Amino acid sequence: MLNAFARDRRSASNSHTSLILVDPGVKVDGAYYRDVLLTQQLLPAIREISGEYFTFQQDSVPAHRARETIRLLEPAAPAFISPDLWPRNSPDVNPVDYKNWRAMQQRWYETRVDDVEELKRRLVAIWADMEQSVIDDAIDNNNNNNNA
Repeated sequence: MLNAFARDRRSASNSHTSLILVDPGVKVDGAYYRDVLLTQQLLPAIREISGEYFTFQQDSVPAHRARETIRLLEPAAPAFISPDLWPRNSPDVNPVDYKNWRAMQQRWYETRVDDVEELKRRLVAIWADMEQSVIDDAIDNNNNNNNA
């Protein structure tokens, strides 16, 4: 599951992309991540909400760190944060993802989920309805922690 969120401090245009789900059984290797998820889905969605200038940061999953992925992102993301500055996949060092994920979990656990398709529909709806303030708070808390 991939998502991106944006905040443009110059205007009120805060937003987040649609939730991008990977079909069960699909191996997300470097090529699939670059060719399908980034090139066809995530980067166009980010540009739609942020324009041509945005900051792009990932965690250290192998598909994200692949040399070819880095070569794709350096020119494609104007404010690309280099891999040596990326957080590990940990709630302590990557709190924005984890805080947003926790907010989503609270909503999807409200009622029973009977199958994978229902879970997908619910996740997409929950993410689409996510208040921008929840995302902003996660970003602000992360920025405050990094500046401390």
